[in-house]
Amino acid sequence: MANIKDVAKHAGVSVTTVSRVMNNRGYIGKETRKKVEDAMAEMNYFPNQIARALQKSQSYILGVIVPDSNHPFFSELIKYIEMYANEQNYKILICNSLDQPEKESHYISMLRENRVDGIIMCSHTLDVEDYKSVNFPIVTFDRILSERFPYVASDNYRGGELATTHLIESGCERLLHISGPLKLDLLANRRADAFKLTCMRHNVEHEIIEGTNDNLTFEYFSEFIQSEISGSLSSFDGVFCSNDIVAYALYLHAVERGIKVPEQLKIVGYDYHSFTRMLQTPKLTTIKQPVTRIGKVLSSTLINLIETDDEDTINNTIVDVILIKGHTT
Repeated sequence: MANIKDVAKHAGVSVTTVSRVMNNRGYIGKETRKKVEDAMAEMNYFPNQIARALQKSQSYILGVIVPDSNHPFFSELIKYIEMYANEQNYKILICNSLDQPEKESHYISMLRENRVDGIIMCSHTLDVEDYKSVNFPIVTFDRILSERFPYVASDNYRGGELATTHLIESGCERLLHISGPLKLDLLANRRADAFKLTCMRHNVEHEIIEGTNDNLTFEYFSEFIQSEISGSLSSFDGVFCSNDIVAYALYLHAVERGIKVPEQLKIVGYDYHSFTRMLQTPKLTTIKQPVTRIGKVLSSTLINLIETDDEDTINNTIVDVILIKGHTT
């Protein structure tokens, strides 16, 4: 059975070079990398990941906890987290919390017991106190836990400001924001802050109706709009929705009630994920989160934290957002 020395000899390079190719560490020229990879393939040599993990006391596995991997935004986010992690020779283990605190807590314990190297936390149902006993690297998406844990987020305040300003400049005089749950201090709630302050600055009447994250499906949001929004919808001429699925459910509800969009009611969503990009009737006006960059930064931030083990390297990242003009405004 071939070993790393045999591969190095066959490729005409050093053992160190073969090791760097396998671990994707340091600069390796394209020709040299191809020589090593070809040699490994010809000799049917595959690195023993378990042995490497034991040697370095690493599993090379990242835990990723999301509210619901079936949601278009989180399914895309997982894709880009995995793509970058794979480039760095890490695998991911996906957990769906379904926004249930007990499941989130259970998954944190399970991932710790299975010795993952760190966690990307996209589900946020637990109080900050619940994370204080965690003794391995965590990077969060859209939430500040403590100075120990870096976060990555889109510029939620700017997104809320762009959406609200666009509705006002489109002639809206009474605005509604359908927000996510405001009880936890999530960075996504800065959208609601921006909505409120922008309306006040322009002296525009406004209201916020708080949703929940108990369920992220289209069916749930349709029922929520029917029970919580329908009765007062005719008193608004513009709505900023916390995500694109809410925006689309609202559009369908308005059409069913004979409310013309955008003539009588203008709608702005948030995310611009695969579901939104596929929609042709209507094309939603929305705020685009750069999910590709968010996924890469989440992975790179966590891997950097794992491999440097230096709290001085902790960096928070806010990525920019843009408004995508569609047919609903």
